Amino acid sequence: PTVLLVLGVLEIHVDQEMIGKISAAVKLMQCSASLDVLFLLDGSYSIGKGSFERSKHFAGKLCDALDIHPDRVRVGMIQFSSTPHLEFPLDSYLTKQEVKERIKRTLFRGGSTETGRALKYVLRKGFPGGRNSSVPEVLIVISDGKSQGSTAMPAMQVKERHITVFAVGIKFPRWEELHVLASEPPEQHLLFAGDAEDAANGLYSALTGSVCSATAPGCKVESHPCERRTLETVKELAGNYVCWKGSKQPNAVQPSLCPFIRWKRVLVKYPSRCFRTVCPDPCDSQPCQNGGTCVPEGLDRYQCLCLVGYGGDFHCAAKLSLECSVDLLFLLDSSAGVTLEGFLRYKAFLKRFLQAVMGQDWPMNVGVAQYDDDVRIPIELGQHKDTLSLMKSIDALNFSGGRTLTGRALQHIAEHGFRSTSVFADMQDNLPHVVVLLTDSKSQDSVAEAPQHMKDQNLFLIGVGSSFMRAELTKVTGNPQQTVVYSDPQDLFNRIPELQRRICSVDNAEGCQAQSLDLAFAVDASSGVGPENFLRLRHFVRSSCSHFTINRDVTQIALVIYGSKAHTAFALAVHASNSAVLQAIDQVPFLGDSASAGSALLHIYGDVMTVQKGARPGVNKVVVLLTNGGGLEDAAAPAQQLRHNGILVFVVVVGDTQRDTLLRVAGSPSYLVHISSYEDLQYYQGFIIERICEEAKSPVNLCKPNPCMNQGVCILGPGSYRCECHGWEGPHCESRILRGDSPRSPVLPPHSHVQWSPRGLQHFSRAFWHTKR
Repeated sequence: PTVLLVLGVLEIHVDQEMIGKISAAVKLMQCSASLDVLFLLDGSYSIGKGSFERSKHFAGKLCDALDIHPDRVRVGMIQFSSTPHLEFPLDSYLTKQEVKERIKRTLFRGGSTETGRALKYVLRKGFPGGRNSSVPEVLIVISDGKSQGSTAMPAMQVKERHITVFAVGIKFPRWEELHVLASEPPEQHLLFAGDAEDAANGLYSALTGSVCSATAPGCKVESHPCERRTLETVKELAGNYVCWKGSKQPNAVQPSLCPFIRWKRVLVKYPSRCFRTVCPDPCDSQPCQNGGTCVPEGLDRYQCLCLVGYGGDFHCAAKLSLECSVDLLFLLDSSAGVTLEGFLRYKAFLKRFLQAVMGQDWPMNVGVAQYDDDVRIPIELGQHKDTLSLMKSIDALNFSGGRTLTGRALQHIAEHGFRSTSVFADMQDNLPHVVVLLTDSKSQDSVAEAPQHMKDQNLFLIGVGSSFMRAELTKVTGNPQQTVVYSDPQDLFNRIPELQRRICSVDNAEGCQAQSLDLAFAVDASSGVGPENFLRLRHFVRSSCSHFTINRDVTQIALVIYGSKAHTAFALAVHASNSAVLQAIDQVPFLGDSASAGSALLHIYGDVMTVQKGARPGVNKVVVLLTNGGGLEDAAAPAQQLRHNGILVFVVVVGDTQRDTLLRVAGSPSYLVHISSYEDLQYYQGFIIERICEEAKSPVNLCKPNPCMNQGVCILGPGSYRCECHGWEGPHCESRILRGDSPRSPVLPPHSHVQWSPRGLQHFSRAFWHTKR
């Protein structure tokens, strides 16, 4: 088939990071050589007014790459159609702003496309207002390449005059004609106006090293693959049809098959190479810490977008402002077991922590002790009020290197660490007392009595050490929730936000500020998540549970896993301690089939958050849905049903999912947490727990969800409720009335009000489950 080239377009494949580097280069590009630049703008009807405006915009963009000044770069412009028209000579405007404003005011003239006549005008008149070939001359032709006459001869004559010609395609250019116009090599002198910024970069890149000076420091010209997409008109055979032809015999015709041809436009891609200048941007050095994202702002400035829990400084250091007031004593291991290197690391950690938390409104007294065979308190509580003097005192601490007698040190601190009175009258003297033990060496004496020593003196002890020390730290503190462990030396500094939370939990060690809570996790265990990521989700649930005090009176936790169907791993009232819940989570299996989040939420509504399964009336109820975003199509309605019954739904999604789908399930952006990868889950744990705890403080409707069993009707009263039963009896309609029997005396009179407080709920929970058993 015959192929006729009709239309063409240049397509540049470039990622977002490269676009940033091109943008940075554009801001640095300033061709400051002595140079005469003449724009030749196609103003014909084949271009049209819309594309002519784009040509003007593009010409203005190219001016950004030129240092326009009478002694350096001069710019003029000719518009051509049927005849060329000088819009302004090169010596008319002296600044870049003036030139760009004049280009904007240029009016579209219209007419036929006489490119050859325009080139002959340039050959005859030269560069009006230019410097008579004493400086290099650059002609920039912006056209669709659809000339009415031949351009080959005048284009060759222009280039013989040593004029550098750039051919810029606008609208849908005819590239073979633009090839004829452009200087050699054509790959460097052909541009596409559709991407103005990248084309301006291409112009500068082609001029660099020949006409213009070298690129800015760190910048470089590089070639890259690009494509010319050409829209071609193709003649193709659509089939044959019967037609009639004459015959040699008189008065006879002969049937024959005749071809049926049709014309079709198709896009054909031709690989090519383009050139651009790329400059380093300030994010190349990866200045953002702790998973922060760097966003360049200009040539030398940037902004760090920080993960939750970070943002303590510009580079995403840990966010450390303490929101609590405590007396804080650090106990540093200075024994031979921790080594000089470890001791210096703890000093650096201590300085970084305190520098961030000690603002103008210093909320605490700080002291530092160190130990080996003996215990010394070189920095007494309240001794320093300004950060500078405290840092100097910490720097002055020396490594001693004796035996590791942690048990003895803790006993000494319990008895003498907080005996000194504050030297500042404005300091509070009734603040909670917190001890932070920093050690990485197993104790050489017994630490079994340490928890009791601390408890006797009403001290709150937090242990910080490597994962090698986990078991001993748990033994020392008496509670795994009061330990902070790190995996390697650098990870120690990543634990700073966790230490901050542990310190401020001294006043609210029980769950969410001692608020009662019924909490259910719904975990996606489908094949879409996969076994490896399911283990990450399971670990996240396990780690989250350790932040709550789990018993019948404070926090109850249930776990549901789901694929195409939902399964209760354990119900709310099954486990009454942290250790039991953590052990049960470790036994939860991966399912591996398709996902249906809707069935999981329905299961929680009807079979988990119910009085029969241990849900407590008058207690806030929260469901945390952990998913990769699959199987959410059927989840919006059951999520709304849960919310309608006073049960909050948090949606935690890992990976890419349609945001509108997520919002329908979550109900509000406030209850949606979108995380890019499973590895980032750990950074959002604190934020999710904080949000859950915020909701645990909200008022509760005692009749939502309905505490009455067996279709009993809950009737709300002031601070209380009662159940109206039909065929059943008891405060919650839990006992069937047998025919012929006189009704048994219920625990409470039938119409008495049931009043509940978060602390008083233990009576309901224990009595109900005792009856059930």
